[in-house]
Amino acid sequence: VTIDNHAGANGNIAAALVAKARHDGYTLLVVSANFATSVSIYPNLQYDPQRDFVPVARFARLNNVLVVNVASNHATLAELISLIRATPGQVTIASAGTGSMSHLAAELMKVRAGWLNALHVPYRSNVYALADLLGAHVHAHVATIGSAYPHIRTGRLRGLAVTSMTRSALLPDVPTFDESGFSGFEAMSWSGVLAPAGTPYDTVVRINLALGQVLGSPELKARLAAQGAESLVGPPGEFAAFLREEVEKWAKVVKASGIAVE
Repeated sequence: VTIDNHAGANGNIAAALVAKARHDGYTLLVVSANFATSVSIYPNLQYDPQRDFVPVARFARLNNVLVVNVASNHATLAELISLIRATPGQVTIASAGTGSMSHLAAELMKVRAGWLNALHVPYRSNVYALADLLGAHVHAHVATIGSAYPHIRTGRLRGLAVTSMTRSALLPDVPTFDESGFSGFEAMSWSGVLAPAGTPYDTVVRINLALGQVLGSPELKARLAAQGAESLVGPPGEFAAFLREEVEKWAKVVKASGIAVE
């Protein structure tokens, strides 16, 4: 396997290249949750996420957590929301970039809470957003649990709510958004593999089965769990249905929030 990284534009550069690649099973695209949101955010994509790709497998699901600096006075999600309402436009919420899952999870919170007026501060990556939160330059950030956990464990950050429907094994004392009054709230990061449209179905199935075998190993499951992630490989059709649901779900959030990237 040769890994050919094409960073930029939330994965859209890499996706545009793979969309035009030969559909022989030798060129694949590793995607994250951004793949399902870009179609609603970027008006001039050079590919169609539904037409130009065939889903192979979703191989990991990653939980996120809303974190604040322990120097703040916000011990609960309700207290942070009260501050946002009391000081409209002044509370800053960092993200790993416009259109990232950390951004959209925060936007979903703002919409579900009744149009909270908090300032979005996009960074180049989760690393930079966490660095500024640790330095108390921003008020909050929705981070992957794997990246935030070391700082929560050492007492520098405080977790207010996780974005899954169930609590995280790494952060059992941190409630879910659902438990905190946001019924049905879920904003999970994930990773998966796509192939160019036209790739033979038997080839897709062979790759899917191979991924399932690797990701089913206890060693890899343990490595993912240590990062707050879960391995899961179902049939290609299951991933296709999930992808359609994600596109529809986040399209509504993007529209309600008015997010747009030129």
